[in-house]
Amino acid sequence: MLLQGKKGLIVGIANAASIAYGCAEVLRRAGAELAVTYLNAKAEPYVRPLAERLAAPIIVPCDVREPGQLEAVFTQIRDRWGQLDFVLHSIAYAPKEDLHSRITDCSQAGFAMAMDVSCHSFIRMAHLAEPLMTDGGCLLTVTFYGSEKVVEEYNLMGPVKAALESTVRYLAAELGPKRIRVHALSPGPLKTRAASGIERFDELLERARTRTPEHRLVSIEDVGNLAAFLVGDGADSLTGNIEYIDAGYHIIG
Repeated sequence: MLLQGKKGLIVGIANAASIAYGCAEVLRRAGAELAVTYLNAKAEPYVRPLAERLAAPIIVPCDVREPGQLEAVFTQIRDRWGQLDFVLHSIAYAPKEDLHSRITDCSQAGFAMAMDVSCHSFIRMAHLAEPLMTDGGCLLTVTFYGSEKVVEEYNLMGPVKAALESTVRYLAAELGPKRIRVHALSPGPLKTRAASGIERFDELLERARTRTPEHRLVSIEDVGNLAAFLVGDGADSLTGNIEYIDAGYHIIG
């Protein structure tokens, strides 16, 4: 129960296979109290039972594209808890037609939407979390190796995740004086609902399996184990990192 007494916000649970849910399960087992969001009314029946399983006292909608919804989440956290210790941002989106096209051909509107939902929303969360992290805290987001190397079919999300990783470093530098630490979790390929939008994703999974030194894929619980360490006091000297949880996928040329 190393996280007993800590309170955190989980954004990005879609179902039980989500990275966000894998992290939330581990964080809860470690003693953290969680606030959980769901995207909209259509998603609520899938997310609410999981949030209740986590004994989340705050379960609220959050579509970062809807004006005021993200701010309302943090208002509820402020009114109920008065503080916040960590945030997990595990959301990303690009219009299907832009995600499946060459970057050369992606639309301005699609690129802007992908950057807004996948990257700028993390900046907004940092801005809203800062006044609630009066005793320091930790901000986590989720990235992928396709940010630094060209991964077939990853397309538009490559430059978007590269921007997110750079954002992590700048936020870490700016928020460090307030003892707010910032990291990006970089798992290997995982079979999640979000990843299913990538064309030929099963081929990507198999390539990853054969490429890793251990010849295996990681699990959402593997990601959660590292998330729990990073938000704990034992990681208070770490910030600004891209943390790989990929069974060595990223080290092979």
